Amino acid sequence: MIESRRPNKQRKWMYQAPLHVKRKFISAHLSKELSQKYRRNSFPLRKGDEVEVMSGSFKKKTGKIDKINLKKQRVFIQGIIRKTSAGTEKMVSFHPSKLKIMNLNLGDKRREKILMKKVPVKVEAKAEAKS
Repeated sequence: MIESRRPNKQRKWMYQAPLHVKRKFISAHLSKELSQKYRRNSFPLRKGDEVEVMSGSFKKKTGKIDKINLKKQRVFIQGIIRKTSAGTEKMVSFHPSKLKIMNLNLGDKRREKILMKKVPVKVEAKAEAKS
């Protein structure tokens, strides 16, 4: 995959990767509750996930993901906008490493199945008993 460990080669590989590989790069850390529940630290982002901004001028703002740009590896969140010099409003883009997933969009059964891979059977039974 990556022959050289030189940073410029790694960056070049990352920027020139095909979209199906870049999909995996758009991952963010899970909140403490979600990481304990699903036994994993991070998960790929998807439209409809609720995220919190962890750094920058929009720190601690939350919202649902509106769109994802795979080519530029950026995520756009509903309600977070900036005024341009022309006076129009523009959505602010975020790098996935600056986001934390607070709530997952579990409308897709395949995604739920992937999440449950690492969860022990005992934990699943307890979660269903509480519901």
